[in-house]
Amino acid sequence: MQIILMERVAKLGQMGDVVNVKQGFARNFLIPTGKALRASEANIASFEAKKSQMEARNLETKVEAESLAEKLNGQQFVVIRSASDAGSLYGSVTTRDAADAASEAGFSLDKKQVVLMAPIKDLGIHDLSVVLHPEVEAKIELNVARSAEEAKLQAAGKSIQDLAAEEEAAAEFEIQELFDDIGSAGMDDFGDDEQSTTSQEVNAEDGV
Repeated sequence: MQIILMERVAKLGQMGDVVNVKQGFARNFLIPTGKALRASEANIASFEAKKSQMEARNLETKVEAESLAEKLNGQQFVVIRSASDAGSLYGSVTTRDAADAASEAGFSLDKKQVVLMAPIKDLGIHDLSVVLHPEVEAKIELNVARSAEEAKLQAAGKSIQDLAAEEEAAAEFEIQELFDDIGSAGMDDFGDDEQSTTSQEVNAEDGV
């Protein structure tokens, strides 16, 4: 099916290009979303008449998108979720969650702008893309954790495996200290008993 692009579409072309695509792709996505029109003589003529206005508007929105991309690039947003000890989420994090987290931090994003190949199902820091304009894209990170404290540790570079290992080591250290304390207490008791026995023996020898 032949269409005329109303904006830049990755791997297809630039605004105003007439290209051939599969009918399903055109009818189900490109045309309904306003990214393209059927390449009829009337539509092509209409585009040519409005081309300069459309290009000017596209440039304006592109400049705005670039300004936002500069602020958004590299930002990390925290999403708190319940998860197993192994780090598997009880559920998943979606594009809506990413958009909501960014919006809470002061960035107005729509879930349709967030690119996520598959729902996030594990704790950790995940890279995402945000399409702000057909020609402008920003990169963000989602820090998915079970608590704000855990998110801070992950942001510092510690993985869920590292955190689990540290917790296990701390627990083993506490157990060892407990056994050491018990052992010390036992030795003290043994020392008192030995001293008492020795005193009794000395008294017996003195005839007391």
